[in-house]
Amino acid sequence: MFSRFMPREGKFFDLFNEHAALILEGSRELAALIANGDDLERRARNVESIEKRGDKITRSTIELLHKTFITPIDRDDIHHLISEMDNILDLIEDSAQLIFLYDVRVLSAEAKKLSDICVECCEKVKSAVGLLSSMDNGDAIMAICHDIDRLESDADHVMRAAIGRLFRDEPDVKELIKLRTVYEHLETVTDHCEDVANIIQGIVIENA
Repeated sequence: MFSRFMPREGKFFDLFNEHAALILEGSRELAALIANGDDLERRARNVESIEKRGDKITRSTIELLHKTFITPIDRDDIHHLISEMDNILDLIEDSAQLIFLYDVRVLSAEAKKLSDICVECCEKVKSAVGLLSSMDNGDAIMAICHDIDRLESDADHVMRAAIGRLFRDEPDVKELIKLRTVYEHLETVTDHCEDVANIIQGIVIENA
């Protein structure tokens, strides 16, 4: 009876796009932190601020979902997508805080490579999300999702090689533990980007 008084759609795609832009902004700030190794506290706080803005968008999306009767895509897909996007930003923020708290001033070429892959993945997530409002973009979206899968595989290979080199060459156990944790966090960012890609692929298939 009351459903006819509820909104029929809601601006979900706008919220997705706003969140995706923050994901990319956060990944770039993290990459700058890793590349420069200076001003760790300021950069970590910048990432934290970006993550909090992302949390607000996530809450707004879920609140809107509860108020909306007819949604543009499946309700569960909306919830899963914004939640998994939020997981990407959470891991980016965790990675920045980890480097700051561990006071890691000099990071390896592998860490920089992983951070670059994170940025690439986040760029792809933003692109895929930006096309999601029209299923006419289905083929382009699927191609971007395949690119994310490839990048996640690249990150996995880089992480494994980096950890292998750590155990061979790093004599300081504390440094080994610090760097291994950083590598694993960065690779997990790409895992969550792949999770987002999988959700988006499912949405395209369901709505084709």
